[in-house]
Amino acid sequence: MTAPRLGIVLSAFTPLPTAEFLAVAREAEARGYHTAWTGEVSGYDAISVMTLIASHTERIHVGSAVLPVQTRTPVVLGMSAASLNHFAPGRVGLGIRLVAAGERVNVEGAFYSVKNFRLTAPPPTEPVRVFLAALGPEMLELAGEIADGAVLNWIPPETVPASIKRLETGARRGGRTLDGFEIAAFVRTCVTDDVAAARETLAREITGYATVDAYASFFRSVGYGDEVDAVNAAWKAGDRSGAVRQVSPRFLDGVGVVGPEAHCRERIAAFARAGLTQPVILPFAPAAGAGGDARAALLRTLRTFP
Repeated sequence: MTAPRLGIVLSAFTPLPTAEFLAVAREAEARGYHTAWTGEVSGYDAISVMTLIASHTERIHVGSAVLPVQTRTPVVLGMSAASLNHFAPGRVGLGIRLVAAGERVNVEGAFYSVKNFRLTAPPPTEPVRVFLAALGPEMLELAGEIADGAVLNWIPPETVPASIKRLETGARRGGRTLDGFEIAAFVRTCVTDDVAAARETLAREITGYATVDAYASFFRSVGYGDEVDAVNAAWKAGDRSGAVRQVSPRFLDGVGVVGPEAHCRERIAAFARAGLTQPVILPFAPAAGAGGDARAALLRTLRTFP
C-alpha cells in the first residue's frame, strides 16, 4: 500500500483578499499537500475557487467535496469540469463523467433531458476523476462500484475500516478492486494552545450536523447514539446552549482533532493507519480567535502538516 497523502480544505481562507488567498494556496502546494479541497453551500462558487487555485499553482490537485448538483444542469456542470480539467489536466476531482469526457450524451430523465450533446472542445487526455461523498452503506457501496474515490465526513478513525468494507463490497459488484481508489475524509482540525475554546467551537459545529436527520443517523451508526439523542432532545426543547453541552468529550475526540502540534500529527496519523488514502485537514479557528487572530489560527494548522 502506498503512503497516504494529505489534503487541505481551503474554504476557510476564501474570505481573504485574492492575493492572500493565492499565497495560502501556493504555500499549501509548497508544503506538499496533495489536494486543495473546496466546497459550496451559500458562499463562494466552488468551480471559480478551484479554477483560481489551479491557475496559480503548478502541481497541487483541486477537488470539490460536495458540489450541489441541483443548482446546475448536468451539462453545465460537466462543461465546467471539462474546462477546468483542460486547463489543469490530471489535477481535478469532480463531476459528471460522460459530458466531461467528451462523449455524446442522451438522457431522458424525470427532471432533465438532453439529446445528442457533445463538447466541441477537444476531449481530455485524462478524464476528470469522479468522487462520491458517502456516509451510509448504500452510498459507500455505490462509490466503490462506479466512482474513482469516496469522500467521507465526520468519521472517527475507529470506524473507517467498516466503511472500507462497504466500498469493497461495491467494488466487487462492479467487477473491480479498490486499487487506485481514493478514500478521503474531512477531519476538522485545530492546532492550538486554547484547547477549551476550540473544543467549544467544534461542539457547536457538531450540534448543527447532529440535528440534521442524515447526519444524526450516521453519528448513531458510528457509536454516538446517546449523545445525538441528548443533543436533539435539548434542541427540540429550545435549549440551544444545552444541546451543545450534550456533545461529549469522546464525541469531540472521535470526530475532531484539537490540541498542540504533536497531538494533532499523531491523531491524523491514526486516520491514515485506519485505511484512508487521503486524510483531509479541515482547519478551523476557535471562536475566541475571531478577527485578526482567526487567520493566524488557520495558518498554524495548515503549517503543522504534512
